Amino acid sequence: MEILVRAHSGLRYVVLALLVAAIYIAFTKRNQPNAPYSKVYLFAMISTHTQLLIGLILYALAWGVKVRFDMMSDRFYRFYTVEHVVGMIIAIALITIGHAQAKKLNHGKVFTFYLVALLLILISIPWPFRSLGANWF
Repeated sequence: MEILVRAHSGLRYVVLALLVAAIYIAFTKRNQPNAPYSKVYLFAMISTHTQLLIGLILYALAWGVKVRFDMMSDRFYRFYTVEHVVGMIIAIALITIGHAQAKKLNHGKVFTFYLVALLLILISIPWPFRSLGANWF
């Protein structure tokens, strides 16, 4: 379990770097209708889907151990059971839609979808300064 938590925490920086790179590429190509497809879009999507799989495994393993009836009244449990999961799933859906737009060479929409997804991800990450029990790695 500890290995999965560390992998999930460390891989977030790869996801963030790839999303920033994809957003930059989409921003520079947004006014070029015939600009070629960039593999960075695909790598950003693959990395977020990998994070989703690791996160779902962690969620399933932790759910059986930490089920509580008063979860929604506790800030810590509410974040991990609702806010983090819902925010990340919405962000991954936006990234998937953005990647579909990338295949159509619609870089302006890729920029919009990936940027909104990045903001959702940044909000949904349990950063150490939020006092949610998470570390930098």
